Amino acid sequence: MAITASMVAELRAKTDAPMMECKKALTEADGDMAKAEELLRVKLGTKAGKAASRVTAEGVVAAAISGNTGALIEVNCETDFVTKNDSFLALASAAAKLVADHNPADIEALGALAYEQDGFGPTLEEVRKGLIGKIGENMSFRRFKRWANGGQLASYLHGTRIGVVVEFDGDATAAKDVAMHVAAMKPVSLTSADVPAELIERERSVAAAKAAESGKPADIAAKMVEGSVQKYLKEVSLFDQVFVKAADGKQTVGAYLKTANTAVKSFTLYVVGEGIEKKVDDFAAEVAAQVAAAKGA
Repeated sequence: MAITASMVAELRAKTDAPMMECKKALTEADGDMAKAEELLRVKLGTKAGKAASRVTAEGVVAAAISGNTGALIEVNCETDFVTKNDSFLALASAAAKLVADHNPADIEALGALAYEQDGFGPTLEEVRKGLIGKIGENMSFRRFKRWANGGQLASYLHGTRIGVVVEFDGDATAAKDVAMHVAAMKPVSLTSADVPAELIERERSVAAAKAAESGKPADIAAKMVEGSVQKYLKEVSLFDQVFVKAADGKQTVGAYLKTANTAVKSFTLYVVGEGIEKKVDDFAAEVAAQVAAAKGA
């Protein structure tokens, strides 16, 4: 299969791997994008997977916290342009407050709550539909989480695309700093013991493939695999990560929290579009097709 420049560019965007490495991987995989990506991960390690989770779905994350009650919500739209629209931002902010105040069971129940905006209503769902007509772009409530367990809450929004809520006991400033750390470093769990088994197995599989390629004896290869897995666990566990504000560049989040006499019970991280596959439209080709169709009509 012929390897095109656009295929190489797509794999590079997914993996951050060097252009020539992308071309080699695609050639070896006979153009199979998923296989080429896995080959790069084996060859280049986790570095190749850093950009693989990038998503292009648009939207915003909004938070609402009042005392020990809070909510985090993701509201999606089609283009980045709409994420700066005041009406869309007001809708997202209102939805977060409605979740915090009324504890809806799901997205449908959230939409049924009373709300009026921009002349639309009487429910949040009717406002959503009204804004779709007014703005001319689809928008939807994707997911939300609510806290009302009596624990202290801290939130951090990085722009409108990343949102974090931390449940804690102790110092509010320390908790806010940890929320900011979560937004930057994106841990998957509090401790290494909490990392989902499927993620560990995926890392073990990649590490085993790399160890096999090294040609080392079985016992050494096994140690290499275990070492890679342990390194991965530290990299994705909040308490084991090096704190982004560590003055010495070494202090872990766990150690920082001890000095601040603060306990983090849980964290929730929302990244806009995470896990959503969005169709990439070739605008120029679409226009050309429309022109051709008009000529043929």
